[in-house]
Amino acid sequence: MGELLIFGGTTEGRLLAEFCAKNDIRCTVSVATEYGAALLPRGSKVNIGRLDCGEMSELIRRGAYTFVVDATHPYAAEATRNIEQACTACGVPRVRLLREQGELYGHSVGSLDEMISFLNGFEGVILSTLGSKALPSLAKVRAHGERVWVRLLPSEGIFERCAELGFDEKKIIAERGPFSVGQNTAHIRRSGAGLLVTKDSGAAGGYPEKTEAAKLCGTEVLTLARPSEQGLGLGEVEKMILSRRELFV
Repeated sequence: MGELLIFGGTTEGRLLAEFCAKNDIRCTVSVATEYGAALLPRGSKVNIGRLDCGEMSELIRRGAYTFVVDATHPYAAEATRNIEQACTACGVPRVRLLREQGELYGHSVGSLDEMISFLNGFEGVILSTLGSKALPSLAKVRAHGERVWVRLLPSEGIFERCAELGFDEKKIIAERGPFSVGQNTAHIRRSGAGLLVTKDSGAAGGYPEKTEAAKLCGTEVLTLARPSEQGLGLGEVEKMILSRRELFV
């Protein structure tokens, strides 16, 4: 008898946990935050906390997990590397669960450096929905204190962090999504942004709602494209788990 370990924190991770619950698949979901845990199905077995590679290896060994699914965010490259290294060290098979990808709208860049170069060539007001991890990069944008608005998850110390990097407190939108087209439209109009900066977060991450709002406001869109990855979609991962059902029941 074994158990499945899902590294989650995304819509796909939650959906996979729901699938496992409905099909009596024994699994644990590892998430970084209490908020991520609260979104999981009632009764889910959960591990909460941000883990490095060594801590992931310890978790895998301690739980005697027989298979791992990496359902972390498409842009969480470090987490994905750590999961891969931990699974290799423990000799446990893993699969990367990929978010469905649609067509991008407007301009796109492949890296943060390209993004900064593009933004420094843009003359108007910018609204970033990239999250707090992008703040150090956005601080390199010309006149960022005057031109850059940031939409962030509300968290302890976030306003202090923004102030340290030179962002204007009045240009911070600290709200928790998901955001509708109407809410995105309101944020764009509140900021007066001529350019919306976003990740290719897919339908699960609200990308269509952002781009539709930008169209309504006549605002340009700059998308930070996803890193290239190998993996399987949600339906394919579900089929794989069912094919190994005897390992997890």
